[in-house]
Amino acid sequence: MKRQLHLCYTSDTHGHVFPVEYGTNTPSACGLLNLAAAYHKDGNTLILDGGDTLQGTPFSQYYLDHAAQWPFHPIAMAMNAAGYDYVTLGNHDFNYGYAPLRDYLRALKARCLCANVQDLRGELPLEATAIHTLANGLRVGLVGIVTDYVNVWEQPANLTELKITDAFTAAKEALQVLRPACDICICIYHGGFEKDLETGRILSDSGENIAVRLCEELGYDLVLTGHQHMPVEAVRLGGTHAVQPPAGAGRYCAITVEEKQGGVQIASQFQPAGSQHPEEPYNTLLPLEKDVQRWLDLPVGRLSEPVLPENKLDAALAGSRVAGLFNQVQLAATAADFACTSLGNEPVGLVTEVTMRSITAAYLFPNTLVVLQVTQQDLKEALERCAAYFTLQDGQPCIAEDFLKPKIEHYNYDFYAGLSYTFDLRRPVGQRVIKLCRADGSPLGPGPFRLCTSNYRATGTGGYEVLSRCKVLWRGTEEMPQLAAEYLRRNSPLPPLVKNGPIVLW
Repeated sequence: MKRQLHLCYTSDTHGHVFPVEYGTNTPSACGLLNLAAAYHKDGNTLILDGGDTLQGTPFSQYYLDHAAQWPFHPIAMAMNAAGYDYVTLGNHDFNYGYAPLRDYLRALKARCLCANVQDLRGELPLEATAIHTLANGLRVGLVGIVTDYVNVWEQPANLTELKITDAFTAAKEALQVLRPACDICICIYHGGFEKDLETGRILSDSGENIAVRLCEELGYDLVLTGHQHMPVEAVRLGGTHAVQPPAGAGRYCAITVEEKQGGVQIASQFQPAGSQHPEEPYNTLLPLEKDVQRWLDLPVGRLSEPVLPENKLDAALAGSRVAGLFNQVQLAATAADFACTSLGNEPVGLVTEVTMRSITAAYLFPNTLVVLQVTQQDLKEALERCAAYFTLQDGQPCIAEDFLKPKIEHYNYDFYAGLSYTFDLRRPVGQRVIKLCRADGSPLGPGPFRLCTSNYRATGTGGYEVLSRCKVLWRGTEEMPQLAAEYLRRNSPLPPLVKNGPIVLW
């Protein structure tokens, strides 16, 4: 009988531990606890994760803000219960700095493989590669890699004791070590596909995602990707099998690798997390979950009128009042001349009585604020990227494919406050901003000006490279959801929110 390796693989679980949708406080068939009940493990099975584990839900955020009050690490405890063997790091796992990352990895029973992360302090239990011998004798070589775009996105203060090196080079060097000693070689890569998997069209040449290159140029048997939140059940690139599970711990990828003459045969398919969970550590973690729910239901302020959920295209065309609120918060916190913000992929609104739950549902990210020095030309160039969000079909505006593939990226469309700006969609991309002035209609002038944006956008991510070249005048440390809550407490009831967005012609 031919020997087999069975894998259960997740990536981008993003703080989902309990089976709940926090925005609505409704049950959801997801979470690490449910995955713990879904996995079936034996001596020929490995359970792997591709990173972005610490950030993403109010549960994970609340824990990280109150970690000293709890004698356990809930995410590590849930992963231990699920039996994870090996994990790598995702870009969001660096968001909170060195100590929270160290505490998570120390509490984790799984071995963390990340060949392109160097720990300059030497306190993280990190390894580059591992060779795991199964009960049936198969030797499985594993390496973990994180997208080196962490160097672009992350706040510099969070990387002072870490060095992120080139992802492709680390993967290549690891394979040279593993291939002679192993029957099966696996790369766990927290990064995605830089080409359209159907047409081969290049989607990005930034280096953020290099999975296609890893597959086609190196020769791993299996590349386990993540980061893009793009479900890829199975794809063959060169001689390599690749997958990417959905985000949010609702499904995992079940993979079977069977040895055959001269190589291996691989099959993969998604499986649901299901609706069951083990009593432990569910019961141990439940008091923390109840604290999270109480915190989410705390009222923080009041609007004079509610905001109905805003359709993504409609808001981009006619303006967003939710974006208007967050830009108000940014301007109040920094006294900048202008502000820009983006919203998540799902339509959101705000009820009159605003709670932490509604804030965290409307603003999904643990972003901090950055003030940049910009010129009129910088602003125009950034707004041209916003204008590229649209395309015309039969004379009507639609969302451009670049913001929908390979993953949905509505969060890369920005809404500006303090400016009045007009897009003409009949013009070519890059030439659509036909008017730019102050919000009161007065001329803008050449600048310089102070623009407040998120630490994420300030890196130039999402096609806003112009912002990465602008001088940083100030960096904040407090995260936007908390800033929004403080603003509402001080200023409630807020007058009707003003829409932020362009004037659009077509």
